Amino acid sequence: MGRFLLVELLLLLIVAVPIAFWIRVVAEKHALDNALLITHRLVEYAVEPVLTDEALAGARASTEQLDAQIEPWLEDGTIRRIKIWEPDGTVLYSDEEALIGKKFPLPDWDREEVQRGTGSATLENQRGLENMFEAHAGELIEVYVGFVSPMGEPLVFEAYYDGTVVRDEQRSVLMSMGPLFLAALALFQLAQVAPAVRLARRIQSYQTARAQQLQRTLDAAEHERMRVARDLHDDVIQDLAGLSFVMEAQERHAQPDQRARLAQARSILQNSLRSMRKITSSLYTPDLLELGLAAGLERLTDSLSARGVATTVRVDPGISLCPEQEGMFLRVAREALANTAKHADASSVDVKLKQGPSGVILSISDDGEGFDTSTGSPDGHLGLRIMHDITSAAEATLAISSRPGGGTTVVAYLPFPRDGSRR
Repeated sequence: MGRFLLVELLLLLIVAVPIAFWIRVVAEKHALDNALLITHRLVEYAVEPVLTDEALAGARASTEQLDAQIEPWLEDGTIRRIKIWEPDGTVLYSDEEALIGKKFPLPDWDREEVQRGTGSATLENQRGLENMFEAHAGELIEVYVGFVSPMGEPLVFEAYYDGTVVRDEQRSVLMSMGPLFLAALALFQLAQVAPAVRLARRIQSYQTARAQQLQRTLDAAEHERMRVARDLHDDVIQDLAGLSFVMEAQERHAQPDQRARLAQARSILQNSLRSMRKITSSLYTPDLLELGLAAGLERLTDSLSARGVATTVRVDPGISLCPEQEGMFLRVAREALANTAKHADASSVDVKLKQGPSGVILSISDDGEGFDTSTGSPDGHLGLRIMHDITSAAEATLAISSRPGGGTTVVAYLPFPRDGSRR
């Protein structure tokens, strides 16, 4: 659920950031369109009616009337600068007298739009030669509107507006629309939380039921091992031992020509009896948990030591596990060592149980023949499946690494609970 909520938050941010940029772009365009509309109205109602030949020629009396028309717009800070251009780049009029009559390279406006009277508006810092008085004013809205003078001369009206108008409108639109978008996205994300929680609970319930089923299966298998071992010991082994004694007695009283055959049969019987006892011991070791984890692991390696295999068992002191967890490690060790004895033809086996910062690790390594892990274990996957079932039922993990001629290593890892407890 934590990962799911984190992904949901990231998705919310991924969607919200482009929306915020889109809102900023829309707000900027809206502010520029407003500035363009205001400039059109200014030209139409304030400039064109008083723009005479004398004003264009710079006559003082005529420009004063134009100044009077423009002055209210300048005084309230709506407009920062005004220019009227001839098509050749000459400034015919400006509220800054130093610019009147000067000729500059034509500004970078959309000439077709300006000539059609549509006009253009941009938001930028002013760095041109004609902007010597606006160079340090920061961002300004620059608007160009084309018009025709009463004498039929094509001219261009230019006005600069404070750029903070755009930023203020962006903030205003963002604050008015942004919360609605975010609220809608958040509600959409929250609507998915409830189904996700239900799904997570179903998965957790399934995993718990599966673990319980595995544990019941393992417990049943363990009880079956005990029953089979008990039946073999109490019935079959006792009968075979009795039969061995009978054959030994019969051998002593048999004719000389029959003694050899009876001795051979008794030898085969005794070998079978020893094999049966080994099978019984591997099926059921009732005292392992009573011995403790370290001694239990030592007991499991006894059969290998008896065959001449060098075995080492190392257990970190202070490992604290509940009986079920100790039983899990002992079962894994029993299966792994049984596979080693049956298939590995190893000369040494190393068993280590250590406690790390996040869990307990059992490692069983041998220097035997090994096998190709891509084709499964030598016993047809049975030993591997048993160990996987044992670890899965205890919410542990199992890793097996091996290669032909390179030995085999079995690692069972039991993580500590997330609450920090070790039981």
